[in-house]
Amino acid sequence: MSPLPTAIVAALRAVLADGPVPLHEPRFQGNEQRYVQDCIASTFVSSVGAYVDRFERALAEYSGARRAVAVVNGTAALQVALRLAGVQAGDEVIVPALTFVATANAVHYLGATPHFADSAEDSLGLDPIALKDWLAHSTERTAEGTRNRHSGRPIRALVPMHTFGHPCDLDALMALAHDYRLALIEDAAESLGSRYHGRHTGTFGLLGTLSFNGNKTITTGGGGAILTDDERLADHAKHLTTTAKRPHRWEYLHDEIGYNFRLPNLNAALGCAQLEQLPDFLASKRRLTARYLDAFAGLEPVRLMQEPPGCESNYWLQTLILDEAVAEQRDAILTATNDAGLMTRPAWTLMHQLPPYRDCPRAPLPVAESLARQIINLPSSAGLA
Repeated sequence: MSPLPTAIVAALRAVLADGPVPLHEPRFQGNEQRYVQDCIASTFVSSVGAYVDRFERALAEYSGARRAVAVVNGTAALQVALRLAGVQAGDEVIVPALTFVATANAVHYLGATPHFADSAEDSLGLDPIALKDWLAHSTERTAEGTRNRHSGRPIRALVPMHTFGHPCDLDALMALAHDYRLALIEDAAESLGSRYHGRHTGTFGLLGTLSFNGNKTITTGGGGAILTDDERLADHAKHLTTTAKRPHRWEYLHDEIGYNFRLPNLNAALGCAQLEQLPDFLASKRRLTARYLDAFAGLEPVRLMQEPPGCESNYWLQTLILDEAVAEQRDAILTATNDAGLMTRPAWTLMHQLPPYRDCPRAPLPVAESLARQIINLPSSAGLA
């Protein structure tokens, strides 16, 4: 094994216990069993029940959003949020090239086209400076809004994603969205517990979305949520995600095409217990960050990603960034760490490099393409500290 992979394995072992260590596993040490058993005893285990209402209220209170609407997963949350923002077939939506595929898929499900933009090194999220230059070059502003002058399609929305839990530059992105008349929808799937200048991510745009997949900071097994301060949009989100069924004692009346996307009460019971423990999970993740910083302090070709200035990250996935000069060793490091029982992974394949999205419009992506060569995610479970 070459020196750098060996050194990285040694640094990880200085922090982590012996034996296999997963990338991110859930932690169940609170009221999970009690709440789930109570839910089962109530027989209300599907999309109606007290735990769904309780989970939504607790999410709204924690995040500072006026309303939270719980749904089956983060992808569904983003799809519905985009629809509520007016995205329709034939539109384009600006999303980062460096993101999980669900961000692009949610756009595609509405018949719209993702338009990929570059990332910033300091946050790993959308770069507002590069995006401003690209929009000035590639779009025209009309009475109806912003249009891609090459494809002729309207650009309807801007979707920043808070990569690995690190907040992106929301002030600058909101200014761009305002100038170009784009709805700002935050993909905060990875950033529950992260704050930008003291305010929770997912609460800056027209709507924001969260994910509670099994590998997230808290989990409901599956699950997601829509956050908004707009009561009308929240009510419409609840209506759409409940098959657009109008309330009636016995009739099945559906007044628009909706989705069967509501979070089951059983999952919400798990979420209520998890949310009670979120402050402890976040504190544990910050302790893990401090230990990783110490372990990697003398290893000059790499650095540990830290929260951007003025931000508080949940450190969902700890992220090692290789210097470009040693980026060619990424796969050797991944092999060495996983062979040692320490689960690591690279960043996602960039969206424009995936077969379904190769022909989509995109800005120049030099930073995203560089980061994809440099990023390695490290074991990040809350219990590791």
